[in-house]
Amino acid sequence: QVQLVESGGGLVQAGGSLRLSCAASGRSFSSYTMGWFRQAPGKEREFVAAIRWSGGSTDYGDSVKGRFTISRDYAKNTVYLEMNSLKPEDTAVYYCATDSTITTTTMRVHARYRYWGQGTQVTVSS
Repeated sequence: QVQLVESGGGLVQAGGSLRLSCAASGRSFSSYTMGWFRQAPGKEREFVAAIRWSGGSTDYGDSVKGRFTISRDYAKNTVYLEMNSLKPEDTAVYYCATDSTITTTTMRVHARYRYWGQGTQVTVSS
């Protein structure tokens, strides 16, 4: 059974940085895509970033491009989201997700991911 556990959220001032982690377990993820999404109160779930476990190709949402970096560590079965130059509008619950059927055209579509973590809160104060 696939399990995803996020950590690293917290409270940070605008302009600061945080690194989120998503530890994956339950199977080999070599054919999987790992994604980060976020959801603020009253808003729809938004694509943040994604990475293919094999090959490492990445994609980023327009609102975070140039500020956030997604990466993965094979040995630890962990995906990271390095967040820099944080803004108050980055405040949200951040979720990691994964699936083996994600394509280039569906990488940004949260409904295509079957497996989700419990989420971690990120709050950016102004």
